[in-house]
Amino acid sequence: MSITKKASVLVVGLGLVGGLAACGSSSDGQNEGSDKTVTLVSHDSWAASKNVIADFEKSSGYKVRVLKDGDAGQAVNKAVLTKDNPQGDVFFGVDNTLLSRALDNGLFQSYEPKGSDMILPEYRVDQDKHRVTPVDTGDICVNYDKAYFSEHKLTPPDSFDDLAEPAYKNLLVTEDAGSSSPGLGFLLGTAAEYGDDGWQDYWKKLKANGVKVVDSWEQAYNEEFSGSSGGKKAKGDRPLVVSYASSPPAEVIYADPKPATAPTGVATGTCFRQVEYAGLLSNARNPEGGKALLDFLVSKKFQDDMPLNMFVYPVREAAQVPPEFVKYGPQAKNPQTLDPKKIADNRDQWVKSWTSLLLK
Repeated sequence: MSITKKASVLVVGLGLVGGLAACGSSSDGQNEGSDKTVTLVSHDSWAASKNVIADFEKSSGYKVRVLKDGDAGQAVNKAVLTKDNPQGDVFFGVDNTLLSRALDNGLFQSYEPKGSDMILPEYRVDQDKHRVTPVDTGDICVNYDKAYFSEHKLTPPDSFDDLAEPAYKNLLVTEDAGSSSPGLGFLLGTAAEYGDDGWQDYWKKLKANGVKVVDSWEQAYNEEFSGSSGGKKAKGDRPLVVSYASSPPAEVIYADPKPATAPTGVATGTCFRQVEYAGLLSNARNPEGGKALLDFLVSKKFQDDMPLNMFVYPVREAAQVPPEFVKYGPQAKNPQTLDPKKIADNRDQWVKSWTSLLLK
């Protein structure tokens, strides 16, 4: 989901987002500025079903225009830079790793959407000001290629500690924490696991154990990872990759023919919980349309539709979770988490130190 590309970026890797991201949106800009057009600014992985967007447009009277602005980090940075003259009305896709940057820079104005009382309490933040609303969640986790480990008679890793063991030397590929959402999420997971005094030593061990760092999730998952459909075609040779807990379900859902079991698994002891938010942009040209759109994003109709479009979990109580998610990509029971203030106070320095350790 995000970081930040989030779980939804998996759809990109499977070649599906081109069709999905355009669903129900108008991007020609002809109606920009109209009080009957509401503009959603997001990362490239936004996706929704045509009929669901059409239902919102019919019931609300607003035409939805979607402006995709790169990966989540790029999109947030651009939104901050243009906050006085925003590109749209609602921003979707800022996650808990970047939330403080958006809030500290005054990106959002206050609005509590209708139906937000149905959001599960563990995902709620900023309850005094209601500048952002949780929309989805997912877990960043190491995925493994089941066939590789079976052929080599090697037990897959299940924890951060395992990844530094000699048995897994030269097997892991991860993303640049400075440019990739899952890369940053994995770094934050290690900071939560080992603390301020231990995470750098852990990464030194990973480096000595042959971890490979690439720029993006798509490169890591679809080119380097031997277990994904894209990685197989690219002859990837790394059987461990930093991805999402929702990646195995996608490998099943979009395979033809469908396998009986997922070809990839999740190292559940390596997960970091990501939450994605949306908010009404400060100085939005159509704040009333933006409010209606935020109401829609937390509605049961959208929350039920979202998982199979963006490969994330809903945050609304009683929202439907696809059976494939339950079977092949259940949420981690004990994911690593960090307080948003802790992330805000340390993120930039952690990334700087990580870059010095891994890339220089």
